[in-house]
Amino acid sequence: MQVHDLAPSPGSRSSAKRVGRGTGGKGGKTAGRGTKGQRSRGRGKVARGFEGGQMPLKQRVPKLKGFTNPFRVEYSAVNLDKLDELGESKITPEVLVAHGVVRKGAFVKVLARGEVTTKLDVHVHGASKAAVAAITSAGGSVTLITLPFKEEGKAGRPAAKGNQFTNR
Repeated sequence: MQVHDLAPSPGSRSSAKRVGRGTGGKGGKTAGRGTKGQRSRGRGKVARGFEGGQMPLKQRVPKLKGFTNPFRVEYSAVNLDKLDELGESKITPEVLVAHGVVRKGAFVKVLARGEVTTKLDVHVHGASKAAVAAITSAGGSVTLITLPFKEEGKAGRPAAKGNQFTNR
């Protein structure tokens, strides 16, 4: 037996019904499609996502670019010149909140803009290398506070601020 000898079993295949060939029999005139309407005309199909002329969902939603990391940690930046203006020898997040420099509950990071003229004992959540060098060269010290979700034994990460689908 060869490939050209293969054929379906007798009676298993029938030719397609020819519709729309005049009104003289079944399947004439409207060819089984009913009267009027979108499905009676042409191919009778619409594009995927077509909503009948209404603005489609894919065009109604805002175009978001990229990815927003829900576990991102945002710091409130405080510069050296601001620390020097405070006139305090021990700087903590609570002191900065009391002076109105940062909001309550914010993670504080010290950056190196400006100079430090006095000896400061700084307790913050983060600091740049240049800021640490400036504070220690003035005779002060920098102590990093561990973030609450990074402590030993605590599982999980910080809750995302706001909707994870919004750009910040």
